[in-house]
Amino acid sequence: MTNVYVAGAAVHPFGKHKDMTTTDLGVSAAAMLLAETGVSPESIDAGFVGSVYGGSLVAQRILQRVGVSGQPVFTIENACASGGSAVHLGWQAIAAGTYDAVLVVGVESLSQFGGGTLPLSTADIEIDQGVVMPATYAMRAQRYLYETGATVSDLTNVSVKNRGNGSLNPRAHLRTAVTSAEVDESRPIADPFRLFHCCPNSDGAAAILLCSEDFAKQLGTPAVRMRASVVLSGQFHTSFRDMTWPDITERAVSAAYKMSGIAPTDLDIVELHDAFAVAEFLHAEAIGIAERGTAYRAVANGDFALDGRVAVSPSGGLLSRGHPLGATGVSQIAESYWQLIGEAGPLQVAGAQVALTHTTGGGIFGVDNGACSVHILTAEI
Repeated sequence: MTNVYVAGAAVHPFGKHKDMTTTDLGVSAAAMLLAETGVSPESIDAGFVGSVYGGSLVAQRILQRVGVSGQPVFTIENACASGGSAVHLGWQAIAAGTYDAVLVVGVESLSQFGGGTLPLSTADIEIDQGVVMPATYAMRAQRYLYETGATVSDLTNVSVKNRGNGSLNPRAHLRTAVTSAEVDESRPIADPFRLFHCCPNSDGAAAILLCSEDFAKQLGTPAVRMRASVVLSGQFHTSFRDMTWPDITERAVSAAYKMSGIAPTDLDIVELHDAFAVAEFLHAEAIGIAERGTAYRAVANGDFALDGRVAVSPSGGLLSRGHPLGATGVSQIAESYWQLIGEAGPLQVAGAQVALTHTTGGGIFGVDNGACSVHILTAEI
């Protein structure tokens, strides 16, 4: 296999962009990436665009406007892991030696739905009975609190930490730090969650350049190595479901550790899928940076702070950066890229050398989640 590198990144800031279409957002990120790296559209061998609600041929609609026209381009939909899945397919193509340089874009415009919970497929038993994502995560939170002795205050600690990080991030949707009292006084959503325990519905786009080692050397921009790329789907079963253990995350990160030779103790940065505050506990434990049932203590002790043992969601995470579904996985890699090349500004984690990114999602009957993507990047190339 050929080593794969990230040699550039760009993000159209997340937020509410009601005056921009999905295509406009994707074009903004892709154009910024090409301009900042100096790569010509003709040098791009292929394009991969991840989006859930972008519509048919969104890849062609975006990439042809930045000059990537005629090359093979692909639209990928894989729920919240759409962007991460687009990265994975680009990684495969470079690793196999099929291409030297690919452009990956993640994009979403959720303003089109006006607000509230996102529309889910009714061709699903649980969704047809009224299940929505806030309710599902609320059940997970209630069970986690019951089994571990954690409290709502521990959930609030996650929101305060990540909103604080996001206040330093010019690309984040929510850029205001919050106090514990402000979190606890925000309006109820699904017990035990208040509004500030939940990520916002956002619009935004992100783009990265994946390339071979030779291409990276010729280009001359800062590059980091993508040591592992894994995408898995949920395992179907109709037996008891442990609401406190994201099996799909454990399986994906285990495969990524094996592929990269990296261990949980090596990680400096983790950008995980904290769509709701409890998700930081669940996924941190499955990733292996906290013992099962103890992640809430790690947050309380400052272990996951910017200057802690391992910085979790230094960009602000989904809770602050926002969650424009298809863009999330790509933006996590962009944020990690800037960390590893030492250009993360006020978000910079001192001495960051190893980063892991993680997205998971897709409510579907009989599985933990529909899809999960995990990537590991290292500064040393």
